Amino acid sequence: MYKGRNRENGELVALKEINLDSEEGTPSTAIREISLMKELDYENIVTLYDVIHTENKLTLVFEYMDKDLKKYMEVHGNNGALDLKVVKSFMFQLLKGIMFCHDNRVLHRDLKPQNLLINNKGELKLGDFGLARAFGIPFNTFSNEVVTLWYRAPDVLLGSRAYTTSIDIWSAGCIFAEMCTGKPLFPGTANEDQLLKIFRLMGTPNERTWPGISQYAEYKSNWQLFVPQDLRLIVPHLDSMGLNLLQSLLQMRPEARITARQALQHPWFHEITNPSPMVNRMPDNYQQLPQQLNQQQNQHQNQQHSQSMDQQLYQ
Repeated sequence: MYKGRNRENGELVALKEINLDSEEGTPSTAIREISLMKELDYENIVTLYDVIHTENKLTLVFEYMDKDLKKYMEVHGNNGALDLKVVKSFMFQLLKGIMFCHDNRVLHRDLKPQNLLINNKGELKLGDFGLARAFGIPFNTFSNEVVTLWYRAPDVLLGSRAYTTSIDIWSAGCIFAEMCTGKPLFPGTANEDQLLKIFRLMGTPNERTWPGISQYAEYKSNWQLFVPQDLRLIVPHLDSMGLNLLQSLLQMRPEARITARQALQHPWFHEITNPSPMVNRMPDNYQQLPQQLNQQQNQHQNQQHSQSMDQQLYQ
């Protein structure tokens, strides 16, 4: 990626160069990213301005974002951990971006801190749609070699090729925990190790807790047995409402995971989603411009409903 400047208006842009093979032509990932991003016009998805095609190079021109979430955590976090007010803002925006993708029948398939971009206004946007795929009904059979290992859902690790939108929800849960602690939740080294790290925290699944699990290609009957751990021990500074949301995102069974739309309606986001004149201008009741967040929080601090939440939030 390179930084450039639009000569017409002076605005900064980000340039992604893709070298073209004379025999292979344009990579399928580039074609996929361009076609999907042209359709995904939304405030929490990075904007693709233009595509410049030359003989041996393809240049994608994106809106400029100051840094990715990983770098933001390194710079602004306390050993990587972000203030809960910031975590709440970023999670709300992340889930809005995911919801828009899913509403438009697109799976991102590679959500991780490095692919979430942040500008100096505190706006978070989904980027890098190189692994994204459109899906239809019935759901297509996809590759299980998607999503960076640490953010890969257990059903995908087990060999599922018929996953749906729940794959992005698991990744969002991993990112949520990482923003709170500054450390990856499941930093596995290989597929098997990744599964064991998930089991060590979430408990080893079986046919009783996950009906049908024995049908997965990578299922093993001799896994080491772990009991589920209390997430409060892993994310100690997160209040009980936030822990409930995290648990809802990190359900082992894909069909049990909350949807992005349901997550945006979770009580943990009450101070953002509570109706206001600004919200009424948005497409639905759970959309809000990021820059209104601080103003909204200040307005609600004196309201009885959010007093207990604020005490936990700023402790």
